[in-house]
Amino acid sequence: MTVTAEKKQEIISDNARATGDTGSPEVQVAILTERIVNLTEHFKTHHKDNHSRRGLLAMVNKRRSLLDYLKKKDVARYNALIQKLGLRK
Repeated sequence: MTVTAEKKQEIISDNARATGDTGSPEVQVAILTERIVNLTEHFKTHHKDNHSRRGLLAMVNKRRSLLDYLKKKDVARYNALIQKLGLRK
């Protein structure tokens, strides 16, 4: 369910805007997307795990908030990110 340190570093390096960038909305959304995908796979076998489902909904809401912020701040970066991650809209 969690993202390994190696996978997290790979996601950060792929989405960072500059060297050492770990806090930009692009990086945060990419990490949340990976965690959401992992949890979605978890629910395919553990469909009664409602405690983790609550965490999943919180992550989805956080990602939505970050994407809304990015869209308001810079539409080109928003469009590039959702295209890169394969998200809707």
